Amino acid sequence: MNRNVSASSLYERVQRVIPKAEWMSFEDDVEAILDLKQKRNAVILAHNYQTPEIFHGVADIVGDSLALARRAIEVEADVIVLAGVHFMAETAKLLNPNKTVLIPDMGAGCSLADSITPEDVALLRKAHPGVPVITYVNTSAAVKAASDICCTSGNAKQVVESLGVPRVLMIPDEYLARNVARETDVEVLAWHGHCEVHELFTADDVRQLRENHPGVTVLAHPECPPDVVAAADFAGSTAVMSDFVGQQRPARVVLLTECSMSDNVSVHHPDVEFIRPCNLCPHMKRITLKNIRTAIQENRHEVTVDPAIAVAARRAVERMLAI
Repeated sequence: MNRNVSASSLYERVQRVIPKAEWMSFEDDVEAILDLKQKRNAVILAHNYQTPEIFHGVADIVGDSLALARRAIEVEADVIVLAGVHFMAETAKLLNPNKTVLIPDMGAGCSLADSITPEDVALLRKAHPGVPVITYVNTSAAVKAASDICCTSGNAKQVVESLGVPRVLMIPDEYLARNVARETDVEVLAWHGHCEVHELFTADDVRQLRENHPGVTVLAHPECPPDVVAAADFAGSTAVMSDFVGQQRPARVVLLTECSMSDNVSVHHPDVEFIRPCNLCPHMKRITLKNIRTAIQENRHEVTVDPAIAVAARRAVERMLAI
């Protein structure tokens, strides 16, 4: 946790991506959140798409969906504040049933989670009897409960091949399923869900980036359309993209994913030039310093999962984490 630090000292981390005048408008909330975390024994888990003042300022644990799921198990705090979207908070609650899990804005949803229901999963099972259902973590707890195992963009191929079967259903992200299918001999049946951020990128965007920025290294998220992934130099989850930049140190790079990702990664790599043709996630941007502060102060909004659903949903998540 960020103990014994102040808002002013934290600014040194983000001074290249947040103007001083803007940071000064954040300081009161940052100081209050740091104090509230200690008083309530609270911890903030922040996804890679959170803005830098959250990601580098008040968060205690940061990462992609897989990293947050793994680290959630290790949390010893009484209160978990999820700076991300609702399915992530549900996942944290599944793994910490006896802890208080808060999400600062209940409207922080996900187009992928909205694209499928447990009833849809039942119809898929009826249409494809005996075929295991792999559910992306970007889904509700109820959909996870209707599946056999979960996956993230960082471990999808590994999960597919771990089942030892010739055919799987991968829901709900069509593009992730199609991109994984290109990398494995397992037949991957897809659903028609899409991420409203990543589906906007096109192969023409990649061509124009290369024309306008000679020598640029293009990294794409696997939720992007397959032709975008094929045109990129490398594809991977947000954690894998961050690792790529750290290990390869490209002189110039573009991350085809949500906008804040580039800001957060660039903080650690001042020698790398980041080109930023990104798309904003309106759901991630519903989380702010002010509503994080309110969440801890007023214990809102508490995330709960129906116990009847939680058992099966937890099993699907734990099967993924065990791989």
